[in-house]
Amino acid sequence: MTREDKMIRLFVALPLPHSVRETLSRLGNGVPGARWLPPENYHLTLRFVGNVDEHVADDVHDALLRIQADAFEVNLKGISWFGTKKKPSSIVACAEKTDGLLHLQRKIESACVRVGLEPEVRKFMPHVTLARLKGASVDYVEHYCAERSWLNVPAFPADEFVLYSSFLSQSGAIYTPEADYPLRELVW
Repeated sequence: MTREDKMIRLFVALPLPHSVRETLSRLGNGVPGARWLPPENYHLTLRFVGNVDEHVADDVHDALLRIQADAFEVNLKGISWFGTKKKPSSIVACAEKTDGLLHLQRKIESACVRVGLEPEVRKFMPHVTLARLKGASVDYVEHYCAERSWLNVPAFPADEFVLYSSFLSQSGAIYTPEADYPLRELVW
């Protein structure tokens, strides 16, 4: 991995197939105060690394290379929101906590801690962020999510995970795959 900047903002995630991104993008309307993410930015975050220098980024990459895990299926079911009781911050598609997903997430967390990153204190809530919210009413967001509780995207294989860099621009975040890590093949 080569970088021009001394600091890089990183996260580890599962990429989504084009068909899944397309299905989720159809949900992107009807909430005042929502800034809908472009489908190319949809992913399922496994670990936010944050801003690190290039040496730490290389250590993270090396640790991720050593992860051995089997491929698994990802199931997205239902729409929800994150935030406080009075101030929703995002609308998300929820992912089921399957054994394969939880196993991979724990291995990635462990690898990040081994290279010196602080342990993640937030409980792992697997999801795909669809929109960021600013000034949206809780009642409206709850109604929106309840009307779309039927969401049940066909299961798709997770056969790799990716280390992404994130650059925050005025028009939103730009995500760049830095490295991908294959999972052991699962016979479908």
